Amino acid sequence: MKNQFYPQMLRLVIPIVIQNLLSAAVSSADVIMLNYVGQSSISAVSLASYYAGVIFMVFNGLGTGATILSAQYWGKKDLKAVHAVEGIALRFSLLIALPFSAFAMLAPELMMRLFTTDTGLIRIGAGYLRIMSVTYLCQALIEVYLSIMRSLGRVVVPMVLNIITFTLNILLNAVFIFGLFGAPKMGATGVAIATAVSRIVELAGCIVVSLYSRDLKLNPAYMFIRNKPLLKDFTRMSLPALGNDVSWSVAFSMYAVILGHLSSDAVAANSLVSVVRNFGTVLCFGTAGAGGILLGNVMGSNDMKHTKEYASSLMKMTVVTGAVGGLVILAATPFVLNFASLTDTAMHYLKYMLIINSVYVMGTAVNTTLIAGVFRAGGDTRFGLVCDTIDMWCYAVPLGFLAAFVFKLPVLAVYFLLCTDEFVKWPWVIRRYRSGKWLRNITRDDLSL
Repeated sequence: MKNQFYPQMLRLVIPIVIQNLLSAAVSSADVIMLNYVGQSSISAVSLASYYAGVIFMVFNGLGTGATILSAQYWGKKDLKAVHAVEGIALRFSLLIALPFSAFAMLAPELMMRLFTTDTGLIRIGAGYLRIMSVTYLCQALIEVYLSIMRSLGRVVVPMVLNIITFTLNILLNAVFIFGLFGAPKMGATGVAIATAVSRIVELAGCIVVSLYSRDLKLNPAYMFIRNKPLLKDFTRMSLPALGNDVSWSVAFSMYAVILGHLSSDAVAANSLVSVVRNFGTVLCFGTAGAGGILLGNVMGSNDMKHTKEYASSLMKMTVVTGAVGGLVILAATPFVLNFASLTDTAMHYLKYMLIINSVYVMGTAVNTTLIAGVFRAGGDTRFGLVCDTIDMWCYAVPLGFLAAFVFKLPVLAVYFLLCTDEFVKWPWVIRRYRSGKWLRNITRDDLSL
């Protein structure tokens, strides 16, 4: 069975990596096209996107809880439990999406002021967020449904939907940013409109897929399934994962706050770095996601021996994907430097930030695979919450503020110190992996569904 690990991983990894690449391509297209509009538009959209990043992490946390339970119950061949889990996740995601959408619609300027004092960036970012508010409700449904689908090993359909959505997004970006086919030139606002339209189309695609699926529907009736044991399990696993993702996302946003209050050049450089880093980490994140699904399926079937063997093979893959990610960033650096139209100071920051990230990606690869893949597959979500919260809020964020505003270190020194966060976690994360405490079958036999 060990020999089956790599074929099964490739079957899951390839579609997930393609989805991640497409997502990174859309972000790249936004930045590339906005590069011709101006540095202010790039910076404003980059800062506003941190709000979307937080809500995405919320949905990802809920999707994680749904994936953990669904993967194990699918390994156990209990489809009724999978439907109940989907309903629980949909209830939570919609309840959270509503206030997020309302805040983005009614008070976007308030959010932008958290990141910058530049009135021009606040104005551009607020207009972007107001339109983006529509997408959060769509994502609440999309992310849960596609997470459940992936947990069952059905990764091709989500990939096809993503290809359609992201292709449409890029085309609409060009239309609304540059005013093609008679459309007005809308700059950053055009990016938001393109994203909103593509998300609506993606939700429509999910509904169509659901209508033709025999056993996995996007069915509102699932939200009314009541099962206290499953709700308890979902809450126990999702809330720490949600808290972990939100804590990490907000802390990572604080990095942008620190840079945003240092200089607009640092913000512009970091905007491009984020895009390149996304490409460098697609294989790492794809490996973590696929590994979590596969380990969950095997644990659900109560085969712990092969789960350990699969986890060991996954760690070997992770080292390779981290190295590949670093090489991708290094290889992209000269092209990015030739492409970027930033100030001389921002270009200087950009060069060295990319070099720092070519090493940073290895730390990300190991931690993501273990915390978001291996540990979560067995329902061990609390460790990640504690580990990331202590690391980022007790170490990285205070260190960044002290370096920037107390010791007044140069921008690149502050950035370097912020990028030590992943490596500080390694001893505790690797120790947790070796302890085997994550290795658990979390399914129940007495659900009465």
